[in-house]
Amino acid sequence: MKTTETPGPIASFIRFVVCGGGVTVLSSIVLVQLEARMSLLLANALITVVGTLLANELHSRISFGSDRRGWRMHLESTATAFAAWLVTSVAMLTLHHLSAHPAVLLEQAVYLTASGVAGLGRFLTLRLVVFAKKSSPLEPPVREEVVLAA
Repeated sequence: MKTTETPGPIASFIRFVVCGGGVTVLSSIVLVQLEARMSLLLANALITVVGTLLANELHSRISFGSDRRGWRMHLESTATAFAAWLVTSVAMLTLHHLSAHPAVLLEQAVYLTASGVAGLGRFLTLRLVVFAKKSSPLEPPVREEVVLAA
């Protein structure tokens, strides 16, 4: 197994946002194309599965420079996406429980805030748990050097 260099936290975060955002934009374009050929629910389910698998691979290889591959990595990474979905769903359900007809700006503010919190939580979980470099008992732990620009 070849080892790749782990990008620093800021580079990882930027890559995480670009990869995830890129897959989301691509998914929205493909969704429109598929919707013309099948039901919206089926198209969305297909796009969600394929988009999640693609994002998992991109995050593994690009965002976190990980050597992890296979179904276990996909299951762990997908679990973080599911947890993020739960966070945004609970936030929106809570808002609609507190206010039957919230203003559009309030609804967007709650959704975007929950998405940001969930995304940050997902990033931290992926970086620190799912794609963290594991050292064997015979090797010293992998340490990253932090370089501060003057």
